[in-house]
Amino acid sequence: MATGPRYRVPMRRRREGRTNYYSRLALLLSKENRIVVRKSTRNIQIQLIAPTPVGDVTFSSAISTELGKYGYNGPTGNTTAAYLTGLLFGLRSIQKGYEYGILDIGLHASTPGSRVYAALKGIVDSGVEIPHDESVFPSDERIRGEIAAEYNGSDLPAQFDAAVEKINAEFR
Repeated sequence: MATGPRYRVPMRRRREGRTNYYSRLALLLSKENRIVVRKSTRNIQIQLIAPTPVGDVTFSSAISTELGKYGYNGPTGNTTAAYLTGLLFGLRSIQKGYEYGILDIGLHASTPGSRVYAALKGIVDSGVEIPHDESVFPSDERIRGEIAAEYNGSDLPAQFDAAVEKINAEFR
């Protein structure tokens, strides 16, 4: 470990690998609402967060464990669940009057076709305006779960279609 008068200990959240303060500062200085996408191995969580002088305020959120209410019983950490969570989040945000935001993926790697971008596609398909490039979206076969269904013989595409219909019916 480095020592000496010029050594500076990084901030706690940077040491823990939780926050990139340079990108966070750029997002906060834009004064736009952030659409924060966080993923784990089991879930996808999306929030609409606005910066205030007191602290961040959350206006809308969705998590992939809520998809069971809409007829989706598949895994909640895959690309299909990410898209459905994004669609659910987008429709909730529009219903509350929020139609624009900037994507914040935090420390997640920006890999084209990843679950983060599947969630972004769901949000964009619901009608929320987010600056993006369409080349980063995963293929429609991955989003519908057709590739996973070929691999493990599940009925993921049928569950996907039923969940999309129920989500759209609730909010439109």
